[in-house]
Amino acid sequence: MNSTCFRCDAATKERLRSLITGAGACAVGFARNHNADLSRLDSWIESGMNGCLDYMARNRHLRQNPTGLLEDCRTVVSIAFPYFRAGQPRSALFADYALGDDYHEVLRKILAPVCQTMEELMPGTATRICVDSAPVLERQWAVEAGVGFIGANRQLIVPGIGSKVFLCEILWTAEVEPDAPCSLSCGNCGACFKACPAGALSEAGVDARRCLSCLTVELREELPEGTTLKGRICGCDVCQDVCPHNATPPAALIAEFEPRPEILNLQGSQIEPMTQEEFSATFRHSTIKRLKLAGLKRNMRAKGNLNSEN
Repeated sequence: MNSTCFRCDAATKERLRSLITGAGACAVGFARNHNADLSRLDSWIESGMNGCLDYMARNRHLRQNPTGLLEDCRTVVSIAFPYFRAGQPRSALFADYALGDDYHEVLRKILAPVCQTMEELMPGTATRICVDSAPVLERQWAVEAGVGFIGANRQLIVPGIGSKVFLCEILWTAEVEPDAPCSLSCGNCGACFKACPAGALSEAGVDARRCLSCLTVELREELPEGTTLKGRICGCDVCQDVCPHNATPPAALIAEFEPRPEILNLQGSQIEPMTQEEFSATFRHSTIKRLKLAGLKRNMRAKGNLNSEN
């Protein structure tokens, strides 16, 4: 491990924050790297509530400390990008996050020049972008960096923006004065608990064995017998739609997250006869492509999906 400590001054820190928000982020925060408390995660996994999310039980050491992802990591920069705006058209089939371009690709492209600037401003330092695919405790770091708080539905809620955001991180070997953690909470609202169509929410967390978002996107086998998807075939927004923090979404998004017409206007009746060629063309550079055509058709055939509107 490199023993040299590179300290980022306050002016450089705020310059970087402005650079990232100027690229479309709605919130940016800095946290000091340390060993995270994994007791809640461990209890959730031990209960079996991770269900088909078996990968959550792997790479525990990396979730505890991202130094294994970037040697000598001293700072975690937590960043939130909104994917839903006021007046945005919605799909009867697909969750809001899936209507635009693949956020993994988009955010890496946006943050690559930011990382280049960070390394130029602090020669000798290194960075690494993490967008959902690396085993990082994204929401926990977001809380510590002051970006937001974890709601009762376990979504990260950005004050004044809501939970319809993509989270990502930049790991950095520079040492930065950390921002104050976010100390807010949902209080006793409970709207998401009452509204969840699958009864997947409790004080213990999200039960992935019942969560419609997990089942439609993450499960690779057949859906549990009797599963009703409430008309959706990719994701579920119910717990977010009823959340009062999502009542006033931002006015604008980056262009890549605007709903794509070929996805927004897709009808359920078009799914079953869809060919692999049509699937690949329609969902090119889309997060939906990870479901694969077989998964999309499986979800479409599930009880409750076929209705007169689609």
